[in-house]
Amino acid sequence: MATAVLTPTVTAEPAWGIAQIFPHQGQWSEEEYLALTTNHLVEFSHGTVEVLVMPTRTHQRLVAYLFQLLSLFVTMRGLGEVFFAPYRVQLWPGKYREPDILFLTNARSQRSTDAFAQGADLVIEVVSPDDPRRDLEIKRREYAQAGIPEYWIVDPTTTRITVLTLEGGSVNEFRYAVHGEFGAGEQATSLLLPGFTVDVDAVFAAAS
Repeated sequence: MATAVLTPTVTAEPAWGIAQIFPHQGQWSEEEYLALTTNHLVEFSHGTVEVLVMPTRTHQRLVAYLFQLLSLFVTMRGLGEVFFAPYRVQLWPGKYREPDILFLTNARSQRSTDAFAQGADLVIEVVSPDDPRRDLEIKRREYAQAGIPEYWIVDPTTTRITVLTLEGGSVNEFRYAVHGEFGAGEQATSLLLPGFTVDVDAVFAAAS
């Protein structure tokens, strides 16, 4: 006669002990955030950490294609360096973002560190489907406030690329004006980097 083997019932619950190692939301310091090592994208806003969703394959293809185009253009002309996430950008004390792609001029690159860049000269974000407002509105406002001269928004849902350029007389007055909203059959262009153009159709074809 077979003997029944009883398996103890295990109730799954969060690993609270691990969570208690870290500061509570709203109480993180910049030093604690910068010391955080993880394979997730984690941004920081005045004591609070924001863990972003894992990028999709479509997202990665778009970022890879645009990174190659921009990096080649910048490198051939000796204009600076191009990086891709995850690499932190300090917008101002207490505020860090991790743009999908960022361009730093030679002068800004020399002022930055291995841990983070102090601002940026051009950033590109591929709109995330989980929270489009983050890229379309929140980061648009923050990147302008940080004085980043140019912001590209690549939206897979509308298959459009919006290029924004900075205008305003002081940091408190900085805001973005629309340089162009580029769709099918068009070439997205940069005001900051004359001669840098991107075929919109080719960008979104790279994602499929």
